[in-house]
Parts: sequence; structure tokens; C-alpha cells
Amino acid sequence: MSTRIPFLKGHGTENDFVIVPDPENTLDLPPAAVAALCDRRAGIGGDGLLHVVRSAAHPEATHMAGEAEWFMDYRNGDGSIAEMCGNGVRVFARYLQRAGHVTEGDLAVATRGGVKNVHIAKGGDVTVGMGRALLPEGDVTVSVGDRSWPARNVNMGNPHAVAFVDDLAHAGDLYTPPPFSPAAAYPSGVNVEFVVDRGPRHVAMRVHERGAGETRSCGTGACAVAVATARRDGADPVATGAPATYIVDVPGGTLVITERSDGEIEMTGPAEIVAEGEIDADWLENAVG
Repeated sequence: MSTRIPFLKGHGTENDFVIVPDPENTLDLPPAAVAALCDRRAGIGGDGLLHVVRSAAHPEATHMAGEAEWFMDYRNGDGSIAEMCGNGVRVFARYLQRAGHVTEGDLAVATRGGVKNVHIAKGGDVTVGMGRALLPEGDVTVSVGDRSWPARNVNMGNPHAVAFVDDLAHAGDLYTPPPFSPAAAYPSGVNVEFVVDRGPRHVAMRVHERGAGETRSCGTGACAVAVATARRDGADPVATGAPATYIVDVPGGTLVITERSDGEIEMTGPAEIVAEGEIDADWLENAVG
């Protein structure tokens, strides 16, 4: 390992990430190392880490190398592995653009949730094709303190429980995962979204993300919220042939989510790179212990 490891810091609607470019997959990033880097006091700080690897160089992505040159090896802030991160894909694409690997226009990004199609607008936002939502059957309940709500089970390549509430303050501090039932609905844990209405096809949300606690934004969560809200409103684009677009306010900004008539979901929002530097490899080794 070199004594200095390049990194960047970026965010999408204030969902922030440590970005570690490693095209040939030469770095060892065990969970403890990721958690140390994402620590907001002793490390760089972030909701998660974007490990930038060529698909052909990563054993989990070689089967996607023919479709997407780059693999987003995404890790949660606690070091655990996640299937997908919608805001992360936008920031990942912005990094690839900054590094000169891609230009404005269309590209494909490999993730554990499959290959995602991305469009980088000229001088503007990034749109990510998030795939289709799965709506597993069965009742789900989430709780905070003595309050409980029915929740919609939505899977966007990762699991979500979407609960409509009267006041976002009812979600509590979201430091710890809100309890849910039945346990069998989410054997690997769940991202929980609390949602209030702001106007016609306009909602606001707070989210507890698995492995990260409350975050300022969650791209897959915003998609799950838009789908759950559309179904609550009686809108199913596949059935009606009419796309449904929702504005979703998150604490860190605003995302625009469109569910097309073919069931595919597109998320549009900003992506920013704010800094770059070097990680001291000796510090990282000591931090891991």
C-alpha cells in the first residue's frame, strides 16, 4: 500500500460520501477501514464510501463489465456492504466526469443492484435510471416510541418501509433503527422513510438508512417514497400508461422522481464534488487496529 491514498469528498442533496478511486481494485478496505474514514470526528466523514473500481477488476462486477466499465463498490458508513445508493450513483458519475473518464451525456454504472443508466446533463443535474420497484405483499408496521404506523414495503434493489405520518417530528431522532414487524419482512434490516404531504404530487421525507442512521437524503428512499405515494394516490403508471412525477423534499434538498409507463423509475438531482486530498495510509492502518 502506498503511504498516501487519493480520496475525494462529494454529496448529493447532502447525502455525503468519501470517494476512493481504485481502478484496478488494489486497495484492501475492510469494514473497520471504511468506518474509520466515514467517522465525522476522527476521519474524513461521510454517510458512506464510494470505492471506484473498473468492473473487470472486481470479482462481484466482472459479469457486468461488458455493459458498464465502472463498478460502484458502495459501503455504508459503518463499513457494511449495501446493494445500491441512488445519491451515491449520481456522485459516482460526477466523479467519473471530473476525472475525465466520461463526459456529459449517457453512461452505465455497475452496482450490486445491477447496471444503472445515468445521464449527466450539460452543466446541471444528474439523472439515474433506478430500475423498477418491487412491492412485496404483506402488512408491515414501523414504530417510534409509543406511535406505530402501517408502512408500504418497497424494494428498489434495497429494502424500504415507507410510512405516512402527520408530522416529520414524529420520526424521533432516528439515531437508532425504528422497530418494524414482522421481522421476516426485512431479514437484513431496512431503510425506513417517514413521509408528509406538501402539495399535489409533492411530499417531504426523513429517513433512517441501514448502517448510517438518519441521513440528509436517500435516493433509493426518495424513489420508494414516490412509488408508495403514487399507489396511495391511486396512480400506477404501468396500468394507466401515464407517467407519474413526484417532487420529494429531503432535509438536504429536492429530488424529482418519475415512474414511467413501462415501470422504470428515474431520479434527477444535483451531485457535487467539494474536495480532494490524500489519506495517510499509516493513519488508516492504525485506525483499523
